[in-house]
Amino acid sequence: MEGLSRSIGWSAAAFVLTCAVLVMMPAEVSAVRYIVGANMGWNSNVNYTIWAQGKHFYLGDWLFFVYDRNQMNVLEVNKTDYENCTSDHPIHNWTTGAGRDVVPLNVTKTYYFISGKGFCYGGMKVAIHVEKLPPPPSSLPERSGSPGLLSTFRGQIFVPTLFAIAAVWDSFLYLG
Repeated sequence: MEGLSRSIGWSAAAFVLTCAVLVMMPAEVSAVRYIVGANMGWNSNVNYTIWAQGKHFYLGDWLFFVYDRNQMNVLEVNKTDYENCTSDHPIHNWTTGAGRDVVPLNVTKTYYFISGKGFCYGGMKVAIHVEKLPPPPSSLPERSGSPGLLSTFRGQIFVPTLFAIAAVWDSFLYLG
């Protein structure tokens, strides 16, 4: 029983350490979900070239298309079909029928999306260039002023509390 308690104690410690590392990871590495067209969604009243300008799309990001499922669709096409609004032979039909389609950006390339049924001619098309996430800077810039509430919470409250809980848990397992 003692060997089992120690192995459970080490498991709890490993779990706590893993949680602490995950909490301390920078937020920059998480993927971004873009709602195509922002609050206007995927419809014929949006200039998607302007919407995409200034945005950086990286591997692991997601596009979320929101539209009227009874009228529109989301088709991935090649560059020629994009330029000519041809929907006859899409690379992929992302339409699920719910009007809420999610597209993972998992390849570094330029994706070309159009809506068929004639809506492409009204401007329902967007080209998305996906690139690799740039490497982090070699040294982080110094922060001026006081640390933010989140970093204070993580460093001074959350992590010690997490370790205290793990220690109490471990002592209960060891006594049992």
